[in-house]
Amino acid sequence: MRGGRRVPPWWPEGETWPPAGAGPWPVAPRRFRRRLFLFTVAALALLVGVGFAVGVSARGSWRGWGWGGGQTGPGPGPEGGHAGWGAIGFLWFVVVIGGAATFLAYRRISRPVADLLGAAHRLAGGDYGVSVEPNGPRELRTLTRTFNDMAARLAATEEQRRRFLADVTHELRTPLAVLQSGIEAQVDGIHPRDDRHLASLLEETQTLGRLIDDLHTLALADAGRLTLHREPASPVALVEDAVAGHRPLAERRGVTVAAVVDGEVPELDVDPTRIRQVLANLLSNAVRHTPAGGTVTVGVEAGRGEVRITVTDTGPGFPPERLDHLFDRGALPADARGSGLGLAIARDLIAAHGGTIRAENRAGGGAAVTVTLPAGGRDPAPAS
Repeated sequence: MRGGRRVPPWWPEGETWPPAGAGPWPVAPRRFRRRLFLFTVAALALLVGVGFAVGVSARGSWRGWGWGGGQTGPGPGPEGGHAGWGAIGFLWFVVVIGGAATFLAYRRISRPVADLLGAAHRLAGGDYGVSVEPNGPRELRTLTRTFNDMAARLAATEEQRRRFLADVTHELRTPLAVLQSGIEAQVDGIHPRDDRHLASLLEETQTLGRLIDDLHTLALADAGRLTLHREPASPVALVEDAVAGHRPLAERRGVTVAAVVDGEVPELDVDPTRIRQVLANLLSNAVRHTPAGGTVTVGVEAGRGEVRITVTDTGPGFPPERLDHLFDRGALPADARGSGLGLAIARDLIAAHGGTIRAENRAGGGAAVTVTLPAGGRDPAPAS
């Protein structure tokens, strides 16, 4: 209690209650309690009225039938009068018991519901840290726990959104700063306007273009407008093309890249461009985190109605504390290169194809990312 008023259990310690300038949200619980109280009074009045009518009718009937006194006609016999007063006493007993039960139910339900309404009003106003102590009947406790879970998820989503915006702003600022400084250096005559310096600026524009494409893909996935141009495609051919495209980068870093096909693999009904984008993200991550002399392997195998593509490397593996958040947006350490959107994009693209993607650390060292896609198409692709 603060200032003679009850403080909700979810209210932060050390803050004034009721809050100053909080707006009209505290009115909602009082309005609910008032309406529930009026409904209870109306229900009791209806119960008394019905009971009184039934009692009067029963008393008249008993007097007319002459219960207890042998009367055959109407008349105020003593036995009939005692029977009528007994009916009225029983009626008042039922009314009192019903009123007490209704009052207890009101006390048990009104306060938890009022707290839940107040918390919901705070949540609607943007306070995602709200939480309500589960009280009351079982169904109401279940509703309260569900509300707390929803509020916690909204808080986590809001925090992730803020972190994502901060990371993207940083990634956009870096190439823009390089471009600005490079152009200013050439305008001021510090650097000559030759092909080498122009190539460096061109590389930064390509980095910006890739980042914008990644953001566009994520925006389409969030809006449910990610369009797939499906067609039968050989997963073996897709993997071999991706490996061939990353082999020059791997050779410069002293890393060996190879494709391994296990038996016959059926065709996939997929968007080849999107699957190539997923493989490119996985391969570039694997090559970048594999030390010189290491190996990156892309395995392809068929399962029951599905095709699995696994990218493994001999690097240090994923940090154990990040395994549960690898596919979150911007889930890269502060010193990592890149936007940190590759795995998030891979997850969204694979989910759009009806597949799954998971990451793990291998027992013998290194990391593994497995993509599972439903098999489709016509004829199996022979192993090569």
